[in-house]
Amino acid sequence: MSESSEITVEKKGDESRGAYTVDLKGVERQAELTWVTQNGVRHANHTFVPPEMRGKGIAGKLVDALIADARNQGFKIAPDCSYVEAAFRRNPEWSDLRA
Repeated sequence: MSESSEITVEKKGDESRGAYTVDLKGVERQAELTWVTQNGVRHANHTFVPPEMRGKGIAGKLVDALIADARNQGFKIAPDCSYVEAAFRRNPEWSDLRA
């Protein structure tokens, strides 16, 4: 992810929804992983990386940020997005974070 800057967390409204985002050098649109919180569970519902930046590990870094926050803040994750679901399958050590 050397072509990007730092991942930020944007919370919206009453903080029941938000996104992990990263600005990418030379690309207009941000990469993002969006989520909504329902009953204390953060539902990861969409991951997007601009086509020209795919295959560089950016989506994986967004998921890593979500996982780190879940460990630090104590919430569970529902991987509603197919990318996040696949990441959970590849990382069985995250099973304790799955809702």
